[in-house]
Amino acid sequence: MGKINCSDDMLFEKTVSSKTVFEGRIFDVEVKDITTPEGRAAKREIVKHPGGACILPVDDEGFCYLVKQFRSPFEKVMLEAPAGKLEKGEEPLACVTREITEETGFVAGNIESVGAMAATPGYCSEIISLFIGTGLVYQGGDPDQNEYIATVKLPLKEALEMAENGSIKDAKTLVLLYKAARRFGI
Repeated sequence: MGKINCSDDMLFEKTVSSKTVFEGRIFDVEVKDITTPEGRAAKREIVKHPGGACILPVDDEGFCYLVKQFRSPFEKVMLEAPAGKLEKGEEPLACVTREITEETGFVAGNIESVGAMAATPGYCSEIISLFIGTGLVYQGGDPDQNEYIATVKLPLKEALEMAENGSIKDAKTLVLLYKAARRFGI
């Protein structure tokens, strides 16, 4: 594919007005009236999210630790890397340091940032910071109230196979598994 000759300016939408139509515990919803690049009026519905952070714990033997958790939108249990929503003013590193222990019982001696991702940029402002945790020491977990999870220990290679065959569907976990594969030469 060749270079695309289109400046970003040709793609920008202009916000005319915006109104918050829902304020929730986890996110707010905003409706924006916009003008498209060619001048047409349109609306955008945006989920305003404070962001999150996700960590893939990997031990010295090459096992990773994921969590099983019921996800109401899908009415099923999903397998995911430990993650959490950023609290007001919280840095992503502090969030994953808290979440890895709450959800798996481990403390990571080394936490490496491996980037960030826009979870669903078509309608949601959530940015998830991604980390890999190594040098794991077990100290015992303490999930949040009303958070029911089970920790699953898998060889990283097997977790990658599950990502490839569609058994793992969570986007942040998929991205972290592929980044870990490169990081650990798998």
